[in-house]
Amino acid sequence: MPTQSASGTRGAHGTKATITSPTGEQDARLLSDTHRAPTQNVLVLLLAFRIVNALTLSTFFQPDEYFQSLEPAWQLAFGPSSGAWMTWVWEWRTQLRSSLHPALFAGVYHIAATLASICDVSPALRAELLIAAPKFTQAIFAALLDCYTWRLAESIYGRGTRTAWAALALSLCSPWQWLCSTRTLSNCLETTITLIAVYHWPWQLPGSAILSSRTSWTDKDARKNDDRTVDQTAKLRLSLLLAAAACILRPTNVLIWLCLALPTLRQATTQTRYALVREILLCGSAILALSSLSDRLYYQVWTLPPVRFLYFNIAQSLAVFYGKNRGDYYLTEGLPLLLTTALPFAIVGLWQAVQRRPAHAPGSRGQDEPSQLVLGRLAWTSIFVAFILSLISHKEVRFLYPVLPFLHILAARPLASFFKPLTASRKAILAFLLLLNLTVAGYVSQVHQRGVIDVLSYLRHQHETQRYAATSVGFLMPCHSTPWRSHLVHPEISAWALTCEPPINVPLQDRDKYLDEADQFYLDPGPVQWLADHMEDKRAIRRASDDGRQEEQGSSGKKTENRQWPQYLVFFEQLEETLNEVLDGTKYKECWRGFNSHFHDDRRRNGDVIVWCLEEGISSQKY
Repeated sequence: MPTQSASGTRGAHGTKATITSPTGEQDARLLSDTHRAPTQNVLVLLLAFRIVNALTLSTFFQPDEYFQSLEPAWQLAFGPSSGAWMTWVWEWRTQLRSSLHPALFAGVYHIAATLASICDVSPALRAELLIAAPKFTQAIFAALLDCYTWRLAESIYGRGTRTAWAALALSLCSPWQWLCSTRTLSNCLETTITLIAVYHWPWQLPGSAILSSRTSWTDKDARKNDDRTVDQTAKLRLSLLLAAAACILRPTNVLIWLCLALPTLRQATTQTRYALVREILLCGSAILALSSLSDRLYYQVWTLPPVRFLYFNIAQSLAVFYGKNRGDYYLTEGLPLLLTTALPFAIVGLWQAVQRRPAHAPGSRGQDEPSQLVLGRLAWTSIFVAFILSLISHKEVRFLYPVLPFLHILAARPLASFFKPLTASRKAILAFLLLLNLTVAGYVSQVHQRGVIDVLSYLRHQHETQRYAATSVGFLMPCHSTPWRSHLVHPEISAWALTCEPPINVPLQDRDKYLDEADQFYLDPGPVQWLADHMEDKRAIRRASDDGRQEEQGSSGKKTENRQWPQYLVFFEQLEETLNEVLDGTKYKECWRGFNSHFHDDRRRNGDVIVWCLEEGISSQKY
């Protein structure tokens, strides 16, 4: 963000070039070196807050958190034999994902494993360290997201203002932030680096003063201008490098930069526009080269994942395989879920920003014009991104995550105005809103869908108490219902689950008939038939008292190389009655049950998570 005085400097050609901050206020209200110490203190507090957030998060949200980041990272860090499950193998086989995100967490895993080795900790403690390391890393990014939301708000509304603190409060008290910001989703990293890039973006380019290193006046003025030019150029390049990284990470991020860069280019002078385009090309090429090299090492071929991602998900509509939503989804569900109690304030803030009056209009304040310009850009960017993403069939709330900080900043001014003065009635409203946010955040982070996380802790601890003997687990659940090696950790735990690979090689006209393994499992006649066709003969797990009866009934059983019955079967309560019927009289018995959810939009995931264990001494003989 520009931080020069409103008094101005001389441009490269000796002309007066006014350089203002987005607020148009004097230097005393701008971010400066004197502001670094308070910022550092706030950042330390935010980091502590988000570390607690990350380490206490106990629920499942999206499978991408594990299978698009931690599983490939685990394989990168520990090798193909480490037990990582590349369940979305089509995404990696067809080079749809950038390797930069998994590479980040692969480095984190390597550091954590090295630290555990140096300290010679127990395997159990090493497992806990490996589970916590990605959470701690993402907590750093989440803290930076909070911090830069506050700093961008300060650069717009003024340092130390109530409105800037209101923006920080909205970020800290957001249930969505508590649920999502510390997860290892690519959207979370995308949101953080996007916001930092926006903070350093040159909102008002004053001719050539920012980008040109040429001067034509006294040495003293030239040195001052050179220092200022170097500082602004460094900020611009940082912004462009981060913007390019965000677009590589999530190609749809380019929508944000179209909204921000095009108006800046249009308003800049010819010389500045040339310099800005030059910097865009240089920084973009640098990130693209780094990404290409990383992808070449990972995929063993030269490839461009962002281009392939857009082709497969948009041109071939493969994303629809994982869900299709109404056109108004983001308006009626996405934004309310993102903003919760901040929604009415965000609506007012959006309306105020897009209704910006020119500086000379009656009742307007000229010095507020730069601030209004930034708010207007943030507002139109949020609207544009939501509109374009609404045109795509597959929609998820997290796809809008990068604009959430913009909406918090826009909502801050109406929020601060509404609670000033803070009367008794408005104190009651504020208390109610805070209590509602705390309730929602607590429920989604500690209660809803926690069983699918707890069950992996149970399995891991069972394996550890059995002195790390070989352990087998089968998950009879809809695909991607639980994390995988990032939580199982120990490579001696052999596990399998139902899959749902997309119809990547199926013609478009035949996709309606395509059934993945999970679909086949639940399709009529249901799990009973699937278990009979895909699991070994049940005589291997019959009780001794039922052996004679089973010999008679099982004589016609199929003798195929199907899956062996594992030591542990994991399933949702919805399947309990069926499995009681199928496995009646076998050596399976319930050994763990954990609460998962009070409700779910997928009936197959209703109820508790249940684990059945084989009694000791079972025969491993195959029939």
